[in-house]
Amino acid sequence: MTEFHDAIRSPVTKNKYDKRLAFFFEQIGLKGDLKQQAKTFIAKSKADPVWATRTVNDYMRSQKERAERGEIAEATVPNFWKPIKLLLEQNDVLLNWRKISKRIPKGKSYGNDRLPKVDEIKGILSYTDRRIKPVILTMVSSGIRVGAWDYLNWGDVTPIKKGDLVVAARLKVYSGTRDEYSSFITPEAYAALKEYVHFRSSAGESITDSSPLVRDIWFGDRLGKSGHELTRPHRLASNGVKRLVEDAIKYAGLRKPLAAGKRRHEFQALHGFRKFFKSVGERKMKTLHVEILLGHSTGLNANYYRPTEEELLNDYLKAVPDLTMLEAVPRPVTEDVEVLKAQVAELQKEMKTYREFSRKFLNATPSQLEEIGRKVIEKNLEDVDAEEMPKKRA
Repeated sequence: MTEFHDAIRSPVTKNKYDKRLAFFFEQIGLKGDLKQQAKTFIAKSKADPVWATRTVNDYMRSQKERAERGEIAEATVPNFWKPIKLLLEQNDVLLNWRKISKRIPKGKSYGNDRLPKVDEIKGILSYTDRRIKPVILTMVSSGIRVGAWDYLNWGDVTPIKKGDLVVAARLKVYSGTRDEYSSFITPEAYAALKEYVHFRSSAGESITDSSPLVRDIWFGDRLGKSGHELTRPHRLASNGVKRLVEDAIKYAGLRKPLAAGKRRHEFQALHGFRKFFKSVGERKMKTLHVEILLGHSTGLNANYYRPTEEELLNDYLKAVPDLTMLEAVPRPVTEDVEVLKAQVAELQKEMKTYREFSRKFLNATPSQLEEIGRKVIEKNLEDVDAEEMPKKRA
């Protein structure tokens, strides 16, 4: 199990994998706690790989049948063999997973859930826990995964100013890990984080760059009477953030009991904010820039296209008004100022030409008018030919 856990970075994934393994061991009749069950399973698999393959196939067949009965989603079925595969591979037991996986239905690679609406997000932000604003506004404006909260410290947030005005803040995600990348948050989100950290500091907590960005409730906090010591903060980890957001969604009246046969709410409690960021961002920004800020791999593009932080920031600022939930933000002019200037100059040039032509027309003789008419017709024909040529080539 040590080898197994060392291969999992996210505590959320670790918790899910442990539960799936425990379910698997229970189904195949292994006794003892999780460590004892894993030890027995690995020993039997090393001694008899054929038994291991048959056992996994029988187990996955039962999950496939559950999906056919509608007990679980078809897309969920592959999640049941992933922890088994990881446990075996980390303990040097190699099975023919390509053959095993062919028996497993793929399901849809996307859900039917929608994005949360702005009014719904505002409703969630009305929750009485003071941590909800920094959490939600950070997730909405950066698109981070919930697992990022297991790493985020106060030192990972850096305000970006233009003059005396904070226009955004840089967010270092998964700092110190191989998955580290940078995103941005809105001035509104930065202000919420700063206010929350200032509250903790004024209460007596010593805030440093290594202080957790969001922490537990402590004794004396007006939000509750229970908690840990003020001077010994405990990080609000991803599973705690999940509970906090789910409580806020219920408080806002956005979580009703699912209808019979439904397994998914209209929008996901946490991943919905990531989807919101991606959807809003792509309306205003380059798609590749959005993918970079989401921490996604951009494939071969990463070798050829590496935008500077300034380029990413300038693009991000276009989306700031739509990623701001509670504050009124002046919306920037969508067209580039230089483009507008060029268009005005072109119009002025055309007006000058038109005025000169009008003067010639008023003072022209009959023969000159005939020549002018001929040139106008020839020019119109040239314009038509120029428009038709690309169509013919296509």
